[in-house]
Order: sequence, then C-alpha cells, then structure tokens
Amino acid sequence: MKKITLFLIIAGITAAFFSCSKEKESERFTLLTAHIWTSDSLLVNGVDAGGPGGMLEKFKGDAKFEKDGTGYFGKYKGTWRFAYGEENLVIESDSLQVPLTAKIVLLTTTDLKITTVYPNLANPQNPFNIRMTFKPKQ
Repeated sequence: MKKITLFLIIAGITAAFFSCSKEKESERFTLLTAHIWTSDSLLVNGVDAGGPGGMLEKFKGDAKFEKDGTGYFGKYKGTWRFAYGEENLVIESDSLQVPLTAKIVLLTTTDLKITTVYPNLANPQNPFNIRMTFKPKQ
C-alpha cells in the first residue's frame, strides 16, 4: 500500500511539473503569430490612407508578429502585446509618436481587422478613426 501511495505522489508531482513547465499559447496568440500578414485596406475616417502621402502609408505592406513580442508592421519595427484579455493589440515603435492601441475586431486564419482612435495632435478635438485589415501573405 505504501508503494502505491508513493508511486501516486511521484506521478502527481511529475505530471504537475511537466504541465506547468510549458505555458500553453492562446488561440489568438497562435493565430496572430502564425503567418506574415499583408495589408488589405488602411482607412482613416473611412478614406484610404495607405497610398503615397497617406497617414497610414508606412503601415502598408507586411506585418509579422513574432512569438517573442517583437515584430515589424509595414515600415515600422517594434514590439507588440495583447491588452484587456487579448481584446486589444498594442504596437509600440520608436517611430510612432504614441503607442498604437487597437481593438481586434476580427482575427481568424484568413483575416485580421483592427480599429482604433488615434490622437490628432494638430486638432485634439477630432481624433482619427482608423481601420486596418490584413490577409495572410500568399
């Protein structure tokens, strides 16, 4: 009886050690880091802003969210993290005036859509309403 009890204790400790030693990635983390995303539409106040001279021109192109929290987002390089229980995405870069905190509207294997209100430093009473959509790079 003592051998069975000892065996169960050792088995329980071993199982607990191995289950705690590797944190499981969330579904959203896996979806976001699974591919290189390419911009599909970049809108500010409902108008295309991804073209030459547009406010989001530097976000145009590819975005990669690395598992270590670093990445590139168009021409920007920086860090990313989830916020508010993985409902929001925070992108920080030395090239951005303030961190970009965006609501994740849609995240699937085929679509990433984020929205945010970004400060308008020239006119603080009228912030910019931004919507960016991305597709996996083929």
